[in-house]
Amino acid sequence: MPITSVEKDLDNLTMTVTADFTASRQRLWEAYTDPRQIEKFWGPVEWPATFVRHDVFVGGKSHYFMTGPEGERSAGFWEFLSVDEGKSFEVRDGFAGADGEENTDMPSMRMTFSFEDTDQGSRLVTTTHFGSLDQLEQLLEMGMEEGMTSAMGQIDDVLADLQSFAAGRDTELQILSDTQIRVTRIIRGTVDQVWRAHHDPALMQQWLLGPDGWTMPVCDVATEVGDTYRYEWAPNDGTEGERFGFVGELLESDPPHREVVTEQMIGMDGSTTNELTLTPREGGTTLLSVVTTYPNAEVRDIVIATGMVDGMEASYARLERVVLA
Repeated sequence: MPITSVEKDLDNLTMTVTADFTASRQRLWEAYTDPRQIEKFWGPVEWPATFVRHDVFVGGKSHYFMTGPEGERSAGFWEFLSVDEGKSFEVRDGFAGADGEENTDMPSMRMTFSFEDTDQGSRLVTTTHFGSLDQLEQLLEMGMEEGMTSAMGQIDDVLADLQSFAAGRDTELQILSDTQIRVTRIIRGTVDQVWRAHHDPALMQQWLLGPDGWTMPVCDVATEVGDTYRYEWAPNDGTEGERFGFVGELLESDPPHREVVTEQMIGMDGSTTNELTLTPREGGTTLLSVVTTYPNAEVRDIVIATGMVDGMEASYARLERVVLA
């Protein structure tokens, strides 16, 4: 058990949890800032978490839900107030409804996460600041301390699993729910470089091509929220009958970390929503995460079956090889 102390200060309305690890501070930081990793330990053992959003930058948000033994769900959110890369972050933590929006009937609290080097590895000091003594007592009665203890007891296994989250792995897909998937990949390039490669038409036409044998003759990029975009691809041999493309609208933009767009295949009904998040990693690499929301599970499965992940991997590999090399 990594937890070494739990201190409750009723005068200052805080609870401080200290935990020590043999892993490096950077490795511990990555476990908390990577949605694939934090969801493996954030919830208690009986209530595993799923993070459908995890934007670790000032102004960013996290949305997650925990699933109980009988399939029941409890949702929460983080709102990032400060981020000191590799050292600390502070969030407003609270309960959420099924739609991910804040449940204002329940209290929220401020939490700070401080990551430190030690002779044996690293230390995490988590301090929760409550709004009142009643709030502190309410959340403790709801099992907050026991939940944190259970959750943190799972971290060591995640920290030891270096291979699953290392650079050099291909694009990976996770099914988050009946309507959502998450695609992730570590890109060998900085956040600024990867963001530019997704928004400079001349660069996009070099790498965003899927499997070999295609060109991107149309690349009209949306630059401001409310703008529309249009991307079209054509085979190298000029076979016009195989040409296809997508159109959509830019809904949110927070360069160089997050972007949300709609996406609709030209000539087809229905659309999806794509949420791109870029998170810096050690050594000038970037964790790229795309969460896509479909209208239903049937459409989700049809799209997955097209080989979309293989096509994305071909594009990301080309991005590293042609644009970022």
